[in-house]
Amino acid sequence: METLVEYLAKGFMVMLSISMPCVLMAALVGLVVGILQAVTQVQEQTIAAAPKIVIVFLTIVILGGYFIKVLTNYILEGVHIAFEIVPKNDTFVLPSDYYRYTRPFDAEMQDRLRYDRSLNKALLNQGKIPWDKKATKHSVYVKSKQSAAQEANFIEKRKINQR
Repeated sequence: METLVEYLAKGFMVMLSISMPCVLMAALVGLVVGILQAVTQVQEQTIAAAPKIVIVFLTIVILGGYFIKVLTNYILEGVHIAFEIVPKNDTFVLPSDYYRYTRPFDAEMQDRLRYDRSLNKALLNQGKIPWDKKATKHSVYVKSKQSAAQEANFIEKRKINQR
């Protein structure tokens, strides 16, 4: 488990190392354009967007090889952990004779249902809800004593939908 947590932390560091140069360049260009706009008193939002897009694009083009190398190393390390380290760790892999000493879940449920008549009856009559009969339905919708701001509860919505 420690290995997986360490790998996740390394993933966050990879994400930061790839995104940080682009974010820093965009912030730096935004600062420079903001200072130029303050000096020239030209307050136009589109003037700041174009240089940021160009600089971020150039940053990705220049550092793209580095980004690919970092991602490739991260993926290769993940494959190494998944196929070399985890299978050799006894705490992550069940023994081959695991089911010899345990019963499958279905057998446990069948034993439990055999002695519980209400559950067994419900399973035999699937889809037939005992309280959903025509005789128990109310013909008139009775509004609850809630304020107008609250929405209807589950029972009220059901009665509304049955009308």
